[in-house]
Amino acid sequence: MEYKVVEFFIEPREPWCDVLVNILADMGYESFEDTDKGCKAYITNELFDEQKLNRIDLSSIFDIEIKTSFTCGEVENINWNEEWEKNYDPVVIAEKCYIRAPFHKPKPDIPLEVIIEPKMSFGTGHHKTTSLIVEFLLETDLKNKTVLDMGCGTGVLAIISKMLGAGNVTAIDNHIFAYENTIENADNNNVVIKVLHGDSSLIGEEYYDIIIANITKNILLDHMDKYVAVLNYSGILFLSGFFEEDIAHLVNKAYKLGLTLEKQKTNDNWAAIKLFKNKDV
Repeated sequence: MEYKVVEFFIEPREPWCDVLVNILADMGYESFEDTDKGCKAYITNELFDEQKLNRIDLSSIFDIEIKTSFTCGEVENINWNEEWEKNYDPVVIAEKCYIRAPFHKPKPDIPLEVIIEPKMSFGTGHHKTTSLIVEFLLETDLKNKTVLDMGCGTGVLAIISKMLGAGNVTAIDNHIFAYENTIENADNNNVVIKVLHGDSSLIGEEYYDIIIANITKNILLDHMDKYVAVLNYSGILFLSGFFEEDIAHLVNKAYKLGLTLEKQKTNDNWAAIKLFKNKDV
C-alpha cells in the first residue's frame, strides 16, 4: 500500500500541534511523528485530499494567530511496526503507572503496567490530557465502581480503571479503529470491559459511579447533560481534552447541571477537572 507523508510547520508549535494531530486523525491520517517545527503525518494515497488540508484554519477556529503550512511527499512500503518502535516511547505517570507498547521492556518496580498497541487510536499516555486523567484515576477509589469511558481511543483509561478495581466498565468510541483497538488492548491486558462502537446515543438506562470523557471542549459542552443524566448520586465526572482557559466555561455548564468542582489539574496549558454530582457539603 502506498502512502503520502505530509510535513506540517506550525507557529507557535505548542499546544497547536496536538490540536492539529487530532483534526488529522479524524481525516484518516494513520501515524504521526513529532518534528522540531511541527509534525509529519502519514495517510494512504486513497484517502489523501489536499483540498481538505487547505481548508484547515486553526486561527479561525481558536480566534488566535496560528501560522501553518505543509509539504507533501510519497512514501512506499512503510514498515509501521518499525516506525512505532522508532517514534513511540513508554510513559511513566506519577511513578505508579507504566504505559508501554509490547516491544518495550517491563518495569517491575512500577505498580501498574499497561500494554497499549496504539495503531491509529489516541490515548497512549503521551498526550497531557490522557496523563492528567490517569493521575485522577490513581487518586480515586475505584473498587467495584461502575465506569463509563466516552471517546475511549485506545481504551487505556477504561483498562486502567478495571486494573484499579472497577466493576463493570464500558468504553465507547465512534471511530471503528478505536473500537477494534480497545478490544485488542483489553485482551492484551487480560481485563474484561464492554466496548461499543458509536457515540453518546449509545448511552442507555445504565447508571455509572464514574464517567470519563477526554474529548474536546465543544463535544463536552454539548453532551455533558447526557453524562450527568446517567451519573449516580455522588458520582464523579472526569473531563479533559481542553485548555486551561476553557475551565471556567465547562465548570459554569457543570454547575447548571448540579455538579460541583472538586479539583483541577493542568499541564502545559492542557487541563482536566474532577466534578461531583450532588456532593454533600
